[in-house]
Amino acid sequence: MPHVVTLCTGNAARSVMAGAILAEHVPAIVVSTRGTHVVEGMPMSWRTRDAIVGVGAKTDGHRSRQLATADLADADLVLAMAREHVEYVRRRHPEASARTGTLKRLARDLPLGTGTLVERVAALRLDEVVLEPWEDVEDPAGGEPEVFHQCALEIHELLAVLRPILVAVPA
Repeated sequence: MPHVVTLCTGNAARSVMAGAILAEHVPAIVVSTRGTHVVEGMPMSWRTRDAIVGVGAKTDGHRSRQLATADLADADLVLAMAREHVEYVRRRHPEASARTGTLKRLARDLPLGTGTLVERVAALRLDEVVLEPWEDVEDPAGGEPEVFHQCALEIHELLAVLRPILVAVPA
């Protein structure tokens, strides 16, 4: 099964939302959620939990976790929520750069076509991509519940585009 890591800053909102939505709708993949600047072991906030439930996904006993080299060893794809997360991987974990892209870019550019997920991701040459402002999913941190719900909805819509591409059977 493909392994997808969802990545944001604190592993408290965006990556947790993306991970829960993927786990709910794509049981044929392994999902890990991580952050780039994490206070280890923190539970998700009630705002994040409510936003996840609001898009029809389930929450679990999530605890925040810092991205580590071991998390990337078998990851087929790292779905970053913003450019800063891609830049972090490029700096700290360059060996995973070619497998790391923003959710928005991957929803737009990852081909359905032939080949495995790994082959299709490699063809994008993500380690060479010039990152652009349109790629960020804005962090809802500190916002009202509606901001969290809007963020979850945006992530849900992007993943609706990406889900069939992630599990496409190679020709």
